Amino acid sequence: MRPDHDIIILGAGLGGLGMASRLKAAGYDDFVILEQATALGGTWRDNIYPGAACDTESHLYCFSFHLHQSVSRVYARQPELLRYAESIAAEAGLDSHIRYDHRIVSATWDDAALHWRIELADRPSMTARVFIPAWGQLNRPSIPAFPGRDDFAGLAFHSARWPQDLDLSGKRVASIGNAASAVQYIPEIAPVVDQLTIFQRSPNWVLPRGDRPYTPDELSLYTADAEAFRANKAELFAWRETTFERMLAGSDEAEEMEIAARAHAAAQITDLELRAKLIPDFPLGCKRVLRSDDYYPALMRPNVTLETAPIDRIVPEGIVTADGQRHDVDVIIYGTGFETQSFQGPINIYGAGGRSLRDVWGIGAHAYLGMAIAGFPNLFLIYGPNTNLGHNSVLTMLEAQFGYIVQAMDEILPHPGMAIDAREDVMEASDRALQAQMTGTAWAGDCTSWYKNADGRVVNNWSGPVRTYQAATARLQPDDYRTLQRAS
Repeated sequence: MRPDHDIIILGAGLGGLGMASRLKAAGYDDFVILEQATALGGTWRDNIYPGAACDTESHLYCFSFHLHQSVSRVYARQPELLRYAESIAAEAGLDSHIRYDHRIVSATWDDAALHWRIELADRPSMTARVFIPAWGQLNRPSIPAFPGRDDFAGLAFHSARWPQDLDLSGKRVASIGNAASAVQYIPEIAPVVDQLTIFQRSPNWVLPRGDRPYTPDELSLYTADAEAFRANKAELFAWRETTFERMLAGSDEAEEMEIAARAHAAAQITDLELRAKLIPDFPLGCKRVLRSDDYYPALMRPNVTLETAPIDRIVPEGIVTADGQRHDVDVIIYGTGFETQSFQGPINIYGAGGRSLRDVWGIGAHAYLGMAIAGFPNLFLIYGPNTNLGHNSVLTMLEAQFGYIVQAMDEILPHPGMAIDAREDVMEASDRALQAQMTGTAWAGDCTSWYKNADGRVVNNWSGPVRTYQAATARLQPDDYRTLQRAS
C-alpha cells in the first residue's frame, strides 16, 4: 500500500520551514509539516519575553535562499524573526502543507512496507516514506525540581512561557537563572519592577553586543540591493569563521577573548565585590558565551540584587536559600534553560526491528553528520546531534543539511519500495573522529553546560568551523548507506 505522503516533517520552526522550502524548490511537493502548536515559528513563536532577540547578527541569521533584507537591527528581535519565519512559509507556498495542532507521539519504521508510521495524539496515524524531524533544541523548557516548587503562592513561569500582556510594575520579582534568556529580559524588567533578585548558580562570560538599529541609509541600501546584503552577510560569515579559534582551549584567541570579557565587566561593574561574583572560574567558551551591552548596568541598579547562595527550597512566600535567608517575592521567572540532551523530547522513535532510538542513544545522542542514524532508514534529522555552533550562525548548518537531505531524496523517492540506511561502521567511525577533535575545544572543558551530557560527552556542538561541515555534507556518498528494497 502506498504511504500517505512521500515525506513527513516534524516541526514548523526555521528548520522545518527551510527544509520544506528546499524540497519544493527541488520539485518535491508530496510532504506535510506536522506542527504541535497552532502557529508556526518555533523558538521565535514561543519566546516572547521582553528583549527576546538573536545573538547572531541578523544579516547572518537568515538563509541564503531567503534573505532578511528589511531587518531593522544588527541583532534582530523576536517579532521580526517571527515575521521572517512567516515570510518563508508565504514565499514558498507552505501554508497548504502545514498541519497545525498535530502532536506526534511516536514514529515506527515498518520493515516490510519500508515506510514510517507516525502516531498522533487524538488524530489518525499517518504514513510516509521519509521522516524528517526538525524539532529543534531550545523548545522544551527545563525547570529544576526545587523542593516546594508547587507551594509558591505567587505567579511562576518559565521564560519561554511568558504570559501575554504581563505587567510587572511594582512587583517583587525573582529570576532563577542568569544565562542567555535572562541577560535579555533582566535589563528590560529591572526599571519596571519594585525589586529584582537574580539567583545565580554560576556566572557566565559576557562580551559586548554592539546592537543598534540600522541607519535609514543602510536600510535603504540593504532592502533595495540584494547583492549588497549578500556581501555584508559573506563578510560576517568569514569573520565569524575566524572566531572558531577562540573555541580552542588555551589558544591565543581564547585568551584575547577572555581579556575582552574581563575588560567589559570592569568597564560596567564598578562594585568590585559584585564584579568578582560575575567572573567564571572555567575557560571562556566552556559554556555558551553571552553577549549583552545592558546586563551588567542592570545589576548596578539599586533595586537589583545578585544572590549567589544556592536555592534550598521554595515556599509560599518566595525562595529560601541555603544560608537560611527567605527572599519574599510576588513573581518567579524560571530562566533555567531547556532540555537539550535527548534530541527527541517525549517522542518515541522505533527503527528497524523495533529498536528504540532512546536505547540506541543511551550513551548520548549521535548521528552520521548529525542527520542519519544506523538502523533508522529514511530518517534524517534537522539540527541533530553535534550540529550546534559556538561561533557562527546555526542557520548556515541547517542550510547545509537541507542540501544534503535533498540529495537523499534524489536517491530514494524516484525508486518505489526503496530505502537507505546509514552504515553503522561509517557512523561510528565518523563519531569517534568527531569526539577526538572535541577534546581540544573549550566545550570539553571542566564545567557543566548544555553542550555535553552527564558523562562529559559533547552531544550538541560541531567540532570545527562551518566550512568543514559544509564540505562534509556537500555531496551524499551512496557508499555510506545500505540500500533496502521492499519485497515484491
